[in-house]
Amino acid sequence: MRIAVIPGSFDPITNGHMDIILRARELFDRVVVLVAVNADKNPSFTPAERVLLIEKCIAGYDDVMVDCFDGLLVDYVKQVGACAIVKGLRAMSDFEYEFQMALYNKKLYPDAETLFMTTSTENLYLSSSGVKSIARYGRDVSDFVPAVISQQVLERISQGKGER
Repeated sequence: MRIAVIPGSFDPITNGHMDIILRARELFDRVVVLVAVNADKNPSFTPAERVLLIEKCIAGYDDVMVDCFDGLLVDYVKQVGACAIVKGLRAMSDFEYEFQMALYNKKLYPDAETLFMTTSTENLYLSSSGVKSIARYGRDVSDFVPAVISQQVLERISQGKGER
């Protein structure tokens, strides 16, 4: 079975993330959306809340699962027997950082490849931080996040609970 891991903070998951997840499904037998815990970030949603949001978004896709991990990505990739790490890219600035991480990951775990997928043009500008900026002012975010979670994201962030 060919397993791919798509890591990220997903705070919150956006339509751009979903685009990458759904396209990766076409290339792999199983896709794991991995909520990575990053101590350097101040998330709006707890890791458990992010997992629940993603689960709502992927309901009905039996070949996609969600997990959470606090540690080195390659350790998780090895643990689940994945052959690939899939990263979405919006711009060259994304590539520079992601390329460096891919080299570290390859050195630490040579059995997994990192694949870069460019975001669809309609999602090029999307970022979780941009969505949160809009939601803080109580504006509709349904064009930016999956419909099934848009109200929940808006309510959490617009009510001053957007930073934990």
